[in-house]
Amino acid sequence: MDSESEIAATAAAHAADIEYLVRKNMTSGYQLFSLLTPPIYLAFSLSRYGRSSFSVNRLLRATWIGGAAGIAAAGAFGYVRYGFSSPEHVQKQRIRVTYDTSRLRAEDHSVIGSLLCGVLVPAIFWKRAHIANMVLGGAGIGSSIGLVWHYTRVWTGDVPPKPDLHG
Repeated sequence: MDSESEIAATAAAHAADIEYLVRKNMTSGYQLFSLLTPPIYLAFSLSRYGRSSFSVNRLLRATWIGGAAGIAAAGAFGYVRYGFSSPEHVQKQRIRVTYDTSRLRAEDHSVIGSLLCGVLVPAIFWKRAHIANMVLGGAGIGSSIGLVWHYTRVWTGDVPPKPDLHG
């Protein structure tokens, strides 16, 4: 009876670890695609259709749709990656990701940027785009600004401290 309960506990812990890591992957996917989508869309749109077809509404819509695509792609990738890994490997990854202070600070900056730009973009572009595109696209742009801010701080020497996991 003990072995059945141990197996069930291990399976439950493995499932919880996979869920946590997939959520972290989804967050990273949103950040990355929100960072890459605006310049890619801008270059594609301007080269293909010219300057006359550019609109703030389309740029903001592309930004939040790109972020949503990043969530889906990274979530699927993370689920496949960790779903077929051993429970020991997944547990080590979860501990590494949980205590990664650089990742934590990047997520914090990204959330702060999302909240600020999710409010500021509608205030600035009120008549130029639909409200949903302004809020969601502004959050995506703010997320990328926060991510760039984090990596700028790391590049200038403000590296977050690394925790001691062995002591």
